[in-house]
Amino acid sequence: MSAPRQLSLNAFIYPSGHHEAAWRHPDSRPDRIYDVTYYQEIGRTAEAAKLDAVFFADGPALRTDVRHNAAPGLEPITLLTAIASATTHLGLIATASTTYYEPYNLARLFSSLDHISGGRAGWNIVTTGTDLAAANFGLDRHPDHAERYARAREFVDAVVALWDSWEDDAILLDREAGVYADPDRIHPIDFVGEHLRVRGPFNSARTPQGHPVLVQAGASNEGRAFAGKYAEAIFTAHQRLSDAQAFYADIKGKAAEFGRDASAVKILPGISPFIADTEEAALKLEREFNELTVPEYGLKQLESITGTSLRSFALDEPVPVEAFAGAGDVTDNARSRLQVVAGIVERERPTLRGLLHRLAGARGHRVFAGTPEQVADTIEEWFTQGAADGFNVMPPYYPGGLEVFAETVVPILQERGLFRTEYTGTTLRDHFGLARPESRFARSAALAG
Repeated sequence: MSAPRQLSLNAFIYPSGHHEAAWRHPDSRPDRIYDVTYYQEIGRTAEAAKLDAVFFADGPALRTDVRHNAAPGLEPITLLTAIASATTHLGLIATASTTYYEPYNLARLFSSLDHISGGRAGWNIVTTGTDLAAANFGLDRHPDHAERYARAREFVDAVVALWDSWEDDAILLDREAGVYADPDRIHPIDFVGEHLRVRGPFNSARTPQGHPVLVQAGASNEGRAFAGKYAEAIFTAHQRLSDAQAFYADIKGKAAEFGRDASAVKILPGISPFIADTEEAALKLEREFNELTVPEYGLKQLESITGTSLRSFALDEPVPVEAFAGAGDVTDNARSRLQVVAGIVERERPTLRGLLHRLAGARGHRVFAGTPEQVADTIEEWFTQGAADGFNVMPPYYPGGLEVFAETVVPILQERGLFRTEYTGTTLRDHFGLARPESRFARSAALAG
């Protein structure tokens, strides 16, 4: 008999918390966001709860309005190496852009993280949505959406080929014969595309996981097609169960179209939980954070998320549905986060202030206020009803928001048999239930033989 299906749970680390006003709340620690020991402590909290991984977002430009919020500043791959030294099992996922890196350099960074951590690395593949980055790299313009994804497809193909270029048995370590490695088992990749050219071979042996786990977070039409072909885990944002179910079915279907095992593609929506002993107390906690928001900051965030300005509307007047006309829906949309916001406006008819509060919690991801049992209930519902394989947990504030989730919600999920009580493997692939990929060159050699 096969083992029962288990949740995947990641802690999405955002320095003082995912609520935009977290840094102003007394339970957060914005004074420590450049202190590596702060993140190591968070990593140990996540590992003690047996979470699959920690995850860092990143971008090569200053997008945060630092007048009104703390800016995340530490480079995540470097930071995850420090967290690796303070943990033994916890997965380590970092965001890196296919638009503003080169394949060889990026392959080295994640290969090194996978070796250093003993097989716990994951790469969250992004194309970078903001045009603020272009000038930081001497470019006159930010590539358009289609161009970025065309480059991204070549980029991932080249990076994975580099990781594959050493066969698993390439290192012989024959001291007596004086042979360290077999050059016939180390291959140039000779990758030539429209956007990229990479000769190879790689300058490092294959990693403990074969290659780091490939993670993706784009939910546009291009992003979904990309995810269906490449992603092994997908981070996504949904407000409603029905939307999450539609997205889940769509991605699993796209993976099957590419000849992949759909069960090996993990769909992980974001959830930002305000947790207290009673629902009333949890809602009160959420209100405390919302009352600390600065409307000017929220308006800038809204514009960066959706590309739509609502500055002409009064804060305490309803947002017109027409302001989001043409946003599309969850099954066919080119701008996924715009569609999430449009759905909130259409269903809830909030005032502009109310909309800013709705988005303050997690930038369009689902915010939930309730007791530990209620949080566990909603996680279980989405997990069992075809909407999620797990969740990217986005605490409203750090470090306490993760601590209360780990201490109160995780035990309930464990008691229900939905989440592990101990790690059963040592790599991120083990935690996600993913197979170790074989080197393409090993397959070629076997066919030639």
